[in-house]
Amino acid sequence: MSLLEVRGLAVEFDTAEGPVRAVRGIDFTVERGRTLGIVGESGSGKSVTSLAVMGLHRGAAVTGSVRFDGTELIGAPEESVRRLRGRRIAMVFQDALTALHPYFTIGDQIAEAYREHHGGSRKAARARAVEVLGDVGIPDPARRAREHPHQFSGGMRQRAMIALALSCEPDLIIADEPTTALDVTVQAQVLDLLAGQQQARGLGLVLITHDLGVIARIADEVLVMYGGSAAEQAPADRLFTAPRHPYTRGLLDSLPRLDAPEGEPLRAIPGSPPSPLAPPPGCAFHPRCAVYAEHGSPLCTADRPLLRLVAEGHRNACALDEVTTG
Repeated sequence: MSLLEVRGLAVEFDTAEGPVRAVRGIDFTVERGRTLGIVGESGSGKSVTSLAVMGLHRGAAVTGSVRFDGTELIGAPEESVRRLRGRRIAMVFQDALTALHPYFTIGDQIAEAYREHHGGSRKAARARAVEVLGDVGIPDPARRAREHPHQFSGGMRQRAMIALALSCEPDLIIADEPTTALDVTVQAQVLDLLAGQQQARGLGLVLITHDLGVIARIADEVLVMYGGSAAEQAPADRLFTAPRHPYTRGLLDSLPRLDAPEGEPLRAIPGSPPSPLAPPPGCAFHPRCAVYAEHGSPLCTADRPLLRLVAEGHRNACALDEVTTG
């Protein structure tokens, strides 16, 4: 049994301008001790997907199935989901400075989360907070636990967020852009920390990012999202060596290359991501797709393409897959 199994997940918001289908039928699984990377541009639905798994959307229509360790979460009583949230499923939010409360000390916030799920005395919870801060590499954790978020650097706050997530010994961690706005050295430290904790504890990990370098470093499986839908899904090594979807290829081509001729400009995907209020018909990527521009096909503008198996463990949602690989 998979630790997390998501099938047909869809999220729709009712806005003054009309309904917004932010996520449109996403499928994925996460196994214990494995990392799923979810990648895509801003607005692709990555964070909306993670919040739907956590049951944190309010006022949104969430449909489909989210099964955690065999338990269905969509439609489950709020209290039962709340008992899982933080205790067995934890989240590392994208902006630690706003996710952490500015008034309370780091230690108090970790201790509060621990007592909420485990009970016990304030002293025991405080000791647990100091312990997990030490586990994530915070120097002099007993002293730093008495400090407030603004007294931590960006990298230290991110470590504190990871400590908060680990405090209740969860089975699954969802990390939403955990390295955003961090310099490269600190990024590497945070990723190594997540990987080390995962190995030590056998955690399932969902890593959400727009940074393909982060994905290449830590992910076992990769889900590429575009316009609220899945574009491609494959093992990380296969995705980087043999991408099939034109959007995935565009993302990879836009990365700086050490072997590129001096002065060669970076490549970019033309155009902008689609508006969730008025998505294009058929494949959401076709207005920006070089393959569609060259070959064209009524299939690209008819129905929204779904993931289909194109190689072992490799799924692609492109009507022109044969053209791109031929």
